[in-house]
Amino acid sequence: MSTMLWTSDAMVTAMHAATQGVLPEGITGLSIDSRTIAPGEAYFAIKGDVHDGHSFVENALKAGAALAVVEAAQREKFPADAPLLVVDDVLASLVELARASRARLGAKIIAVTGSVGKTSTKEALRRVLSAQGETHASVASFNNHWGVPLSLARCPASARFAVFEIGMNHAGEITPLVKLVRPHVAVITTVEPVHLEFFSGIEAIADAKAEIFAGVEPDGAVVLNRDNAQFARLQKQAKKAGISRIVSFGSDKRAEARLIDLSLHATCSAVHADILDHDITYKIGMPGKHMAMNSLAVLAGASLLGADIARAALSLSQLEAPTGRGLRRTLEVGHGEATLIDESYNANPASMGAALNVLGQAQVGPHGRRIAVLGDMLELGPTGPKLHRDLFEAIKANHIDLVYCCGPLMRNLWDALSAGKRGGYAENSAALEAQAVAAVRAGDVIMVKGSLGSKMKVIVSALQKRFPDRAAHEEAV
Repeated sequence: MSTMLWTSDAMVTAMHAATQGVLPEGITGLSIDSRTIAPGEAYFAIKGDVHDGHSFVENALKAGAALAVVEAAQREKFPADAPLLVVDDVLASLVELARASRARLGAKIIAVTGSVGKTSTKEALRRVLSAQGETHASVASFNNHWGVPLSLARCPASARFAVFEIGMNHAGEITPLVKLVRPHVAVITTVEPVHLEFFSGIEAIADAKAEIFAGVEPDGAVVLNRDNAQFARLQKQAKKAGISRIVSFGSDKRAEARLIDLSLHATCSAVHADILDHDITYKIGMPGKHMAMNSLAVLAGASLLGADIARAALSLSQLEAPTGRGLRRTLEVGHGEATLIDESYNANPASMGAALNVLGQAQVGPHGRRIAVLGDMLELGPTGPKLHRDLFEAIKANHIDLVYCCGPLMRNLWDALSAGKRGGYAENSAALEAQAVAAVRAGDVIMVKGSLGSKMKVIVSALQKRFPDRAAHEEAV
């Protein structure tokens, strides 16, 4: 039996809505996608960049939606007996419901932003906190002007902890979102040269990330990366915002969450750290130095929320990479196996470097090779060509055997590669697909990465279709 998330009366009050038809007593969840809506949920007919949600209200109600939230200007489109909440603006009403959700919460709240590692840090926090009490966290990368209010409005009143991811690619985006969430703890994973197309430089990116300080609750805390070149700038802005508890993490001797020793392995990492005067050794279930560094922020953040730090460290061993962000799959190739590392969700210079480091640590089989399949990193402005060309150093340092490139920006890397490392080049991912799939042999480790707009998921899907993993094959049989 699903638990009631909101009563219809509470939604009407929060959203200043008019009603139509017979409304249920309450709803069990919120959705903005008629294709995935579950029976008993409320459907919000939001106008997106491509589609207007009002076109799918009928589908949502047929699929079992308990009610739909629609704008007054379009209410005449629907039958008089359709269960509707009628508002002036659907997205604005979702924001109002999120505000009401925050007002009723007794949970300890943490918000995460940063140029790289937001989602994996959010997922790690979800993992460690949910072992210690009811925890709500934003799904996928719901971190923008509709994702954050939707995630907050979905938070059950009974939650003990709540974790929200807040993203941006322009100045001014974080402020209204963090003022809605009002976290007790805010984490900035790092500041790197991403979205440079929209910023004058790295300092401007740091200032935009610092907007997260504007919503931190009185007596709240922030967790900042002491190893990052923008640390002093962020620290100064946090103090200016009136935040007195500033906890830093990193390998810097002055960090309160400090890395003492790190042992990197192909599929995990072992960490020895001092976290707020607790000497802890723990294992992380995901590889990569970047994961180990962000785990320091996770443990510091969890501790500041009142979680038990030793139990939190223990939970990190169960971490698994989300789809498109380092998830590993075994591909059945002939009589052997290859490994696919799916990094297709997004890319920028920092995350690309981290992913190449992980590929460099990966264990290949006999006669196996390390293969990178790379698509363009977008939104880098005039520095884009150089930042792509510069990946050559990470490819050399990590002993990557073959590189496949697609996209006009990746042409800069392709031109810098020695003939021996060149696997193949194409203008887009669809054109590269056949070459990349044909190259795979037993023992290989293949890492696929690029910005979302580069559509590298096409190649991941093609590899999985051509080489289904053994577990999936056995299930099908």
